[in-house]
Amino acid sequence: MKEFVKMTLATMAGLLVFGIVALFFSFAMIGAVAAMGDKQPVMPREAVLKIDMSTFTLSEQSTESNPLDALMSGGQTSTPLGIYDAVTAINAAATDPAVKFIYMKPDGVTGGTAQIEEFRKALDNFRKSGKAIVSYTENPDNASYYLASVSDKIFMTPHDGAMNMFNGVSSQMIFLKDILDKLGINVQLIRHGKYKSAGEMFVRNSSSKENLQQNTEMVEAIWNTYASEIAESRGISTEKLNSIINNLDLVFPADWVENGLVDELLDYNQLEGKLCDLFVAEKYEDVKGISINDYATLKNTVNFKADKKVAVIYANGDIVDGDQKEEVAGNRFAKIIAEVRKDSTVQAVVLRVNSPGGSVLASEKIKTELDLLMDSKPLIASYGDYAASGGYWISANCDKIFSNASTLTGSIGVFSMIPDFGDAIKDKLHVNITHVNSNTHSDMYTGMRALNQAELDYMQASVENIYDKFTNLVSEGRDMPVARVDEIAQGRVWAGSDAIKIGLVDEIGTLEDAISYAALSIEGVSGVQDVQIVEYPKPLSSMEVLLEALGAGESGVLSGTPFEGIETAFGSFGKQDIGKVYARMPYVITVE
Repeated sequence: MKEFVKMTLATMAGLLVFGIVALFFSFAMIGAVAAMGDKQPVMPREAVLKIDMSTFTLSEQSTESNPLDALMSGGQTSTPLGIYDAVTAINAAATDPAVKFIYMKPDGVTGGTAQIEEFRKALDNFRKSGKAIVSYTENPDNASYYLASVSDKIFMTPHDGAMNMFNGVSSQMIFLKDILDKLGINVQLIRHGKYKSAGEMFVRNSSSKENLQQNTEMVEAIWNTYASEIAESRGISTEKLNSIINNLDLVFPADWVENGLVDELLDYNQLEGKLCDLFVAEKYEDVKGISINDYATLKNTVNFKADKKVAVIYANGDIVDGDQKEEVAGNRFAKIIAEVRKDSTVQAVVLRVNSPGGSVLASEKIKTELDLLMDSKPLIASYGDYAASGGYWISANCDKIFSNASTLTGSIGVFSMIPDFGDAIKDKLHVNITHVNSNTHSDMYTGMRALNQAELDYMQASVENIYDKFTNLVSEGRDMPVARVDEIAQGRVWAGSDAIKIGLVDEIGTLEDAISYAALSIEGVSGVQDVQIVEYPKPLSSMEVLLEALGAGESGVLSGTPFEGIETAFGSFGKQDIGKVYARMPYVITVE
């Protein structure tokens, strides 16, 4: 009994200590959040706009950082800066007499291909305004040098040992059939579209020729966009640029200067001297600067005086069923679109799509609301990194579609994937399962047996029906014969630079272009300066971000099966997903 009392007292003491620590941690976090909200940037009378790409992430929307990230990293966080806010800040700097020039450190850039493309366009416009951009690089890669190349002058470290990752774009495809066969897992793929390769990784051990073809052409299209702009900025031919890269001519820093890709090699002391000269200062301490994050905070203010609004709806992420906040959830987005539709002060809408697609049901819910919205307001689409499959489904009917050259779009195809874990359970885990059914096909979605031919035909009929619906809605939205849609569909993914040639998009342009076009579609408006830009979904505050982080998330398990609680090679593909039909792009490409 004494020992029990001692144990109980010890347990209570431990819980008390834990509670005090947790309470202290909570107050510390709330204090950190409050302190973050109190910071107000100050603009010097004259300043350099400093863009250090390693300190922020180019994202679809600006959001406040998660205080937990700052705590865990010792204060070193990468703040998400929305592409429209970033572009607006650079545009403001071009006409701001207080901003003398831009100094950029492009190394460590993070963001999607389209966001980086849009950011570079804004930098190019800044340079054309007559103000200079200078960049300093140490470890260039594809994305960072693509940004640096827009500069009037590119300086580079003279020190050997820097990593050169500027070597062209590459994509890797992974195939799991061999390992799944060894595990006794069978995957049945039902699809329409010879290019619809979502699920191919589970049923093949190498790429189909169609998938290899589209991957090759996509990678080449993205690289051609980057290479042509780099070559033009540096005054060389794309042939010469490709030759330099193919022959591995960039071994040492001096090679960059010799080949015309860098203007001069400077150490930090020499760089400070250059910046002093440009700023017309005697010493580096007198070179005042402001970060793009702070400058964006100062300049991106809401025009509350405007009584007409342009709403920007960010469809950013996978299209999923339900109401979750992390993705483009069908129920949640349908409500958001309905709210925008009913708001009489919103007179034009931009749908910013940055999604590889997903659930057909969720896509249908979203499109239904968008069609209702179009009855009363202009709806303009702007494509980010991806507007494919379900992402194209929801936007094909928009009044006008802007796409970046590097956007991946199309993927007009449908698939369903049925995993069968039955043999793996029996042969590997030595667990036997007996099905007790009320009807002939009651157990077809359990994932514990393969589908028979009748069931495969049933699933194929559903896929075919949805594919027909997909091609018909594209035909209507793009004013194109169904037969022509079918030719360019078949699940094929196109880069924006190719999509415009076949009529899937209307114009190569940025989110800024789409918002400007939407503003001009409103009667009595001469430009974005006459409207208020409102964003949906509303970005979370730091406190909301913290509460979301502390509130746990989805487990992503195969509930209701012997694999319950275990993550698998299928990610969050759960029992509730078996048998669903999807319009989703098979991969995600990033440029580094």
